[in-house]
Amino acid sequence: MPLIDEDDRPKKKIVHEMGQDLALLSVNELAERIALLKEEIGRLDAEIARKQASRNVADGFFKDKK
Repeated sequence: MPLIDEDDRPKKKIVHEMGQDLALLSVNELAERIALLKEEIGRLDAEIARKQASRNVADGFFKDKK
């Protein structure tokens, strides 16, 4: 039996859902969402760069072996 019931854990509030109706949000709320999404885009771009660098190292390694 788990010590923590799954229903007792705090739920992460959904900040933005793709396709969500934006009509009821204020300008400030929209600006906050844009900032959060830009931050997430930066995080995704950094991960792409990390993976591309790793791939380039691997490609270089195997290119030298031929």
